[in-house]
Amino acid sequence: MEEAAKNLGREPDLVFLHNPEHSLRKAVPHDKDLLAAACTALDDAKAKGLCGAWGVASWDPSPVLSVVDLTVPRPSVLMVRAGLLVGARTLAAADNLIDAWNLGCGELWGMSPFGGSTSTSVWDRLDPRLFLRDCRRLSRVQAAFRVAYHLPRVGSIAVGTDEPTHLGELVGALAGQVEERTVQEYRKLLRDRSPHHSA
Repeated sequence: MEEAAKNLGREPDLVFLHNPEHSLRKAVPHDKDLLAAACTALDDAKAKGLCGAWGVASWDPSPVLSVVDLTVPRPSVLMVRAGLLVGARTLAAADNLIDAWNLGCGELWGMSPFGGSTSTSVWDRLDPRLFLRDCRRLSRVQAAFRVAYHLPRVGSIAVGTDEPTHLGELVGALAGQVEERTVQEYRKLLRDRSPHHSA
């Protein structure tokens, strides 16, 4: 973080501990001290003014959830996969981790709302506008982005693009109204389809 501050000319606003589940999977047995030590180091860095805030970004929060307790410092932000392509197990683990750290919607970020790309064939076959009240006002991509805020419920979504018009379309999607009952029915279908479904 000190090196990042030198390169930026100031302290970073937010620093993420990325995919701690990879280290936790390699630990035998799962060693909660690994996560606690990393979170404590980030918490200390924030206290020293080396960053404005810190968070955890997890592609698969299940291993992280299994070692979180009151001894693990609470992050300012939790970022998890979000959207229609996230499996039931990952959604449940994210929800449980959110509860374990007692995080509010503003502290939750989603990532990868399109499962990698808006040009994959799934978005030609699936019409996410079914999840919206005003279903025909937005494109399929916009609808997928808007619904991602509810799978799981997050306050922000991180996306990457080199097209400014793409970002403009996504901002425009925020005007869409999600039909919460449809989202809940979808989550129930995911759970019922296979309780041991992959992430």
